[in-house]
Amino acid sequence: MTRHKISLEEFHRMVEAGVFPEDSRLELVEGDLVEMSPIGPKHAAIVRRLTARFAPLAARGEVLLSVQNPLVVGSSELYPDLALLRPEPEGYASRHPEAKDALLVVEVAESSLRYDLQVKLPLYAKAGVPEVWLVDLLGRRVLLHRGPEGEGYREEETLGPGLTLAFLGVEILTEALL
Repeated sequence: MTRHKISLEEFHRMVEAGVFPEDSRLELVEGDLVEMSPIGPKHAAIVRRLTARFAPLAARGEVLLSVQNPLVVGSSELYPDLALLRPEPEGYASRHPEAKDALLVVEVAESSLRYDLQVKLPLYAKAGVPEVWLVDLLGRRVLLHRGPEGEGYREEETLGPGLTLAFLGVEILTEALL
């Protein structure tokens, strides 16, 4: 069997040409097209809660809030559930944000935890994303990763119910995410 890897440029041309249905949920992961799982109600609710909690930072111009939008990570184009980006005057109108633009990435995992841990997290680390939260809905925990180093993170912490996450002064009780 022969596999054909595609580049970011080829992927973008295919999207622009309408090769994929408009409602396709695809990520480009190191040249491979990967279909993402549908978003369930709990997953969507958590993303809405996170968006509401971080919205004041965006309103003050401290970050740009990106919800389920493209983030270029090396040769991949991922769609994290939420990313807090460095402010950019044009709001990234002329290019997709890249890993170097991300301050925080959050992935909500209902059925994708193994994939997020084994595939996406190493990509984020290698690209230098400084902080990643993996919200494990089935395990009722948040896996916090800080300080990228190689394909991993120097600091890893598991937060269960009763604890508080904090980023740029925004505090979130873990129960609100579980």
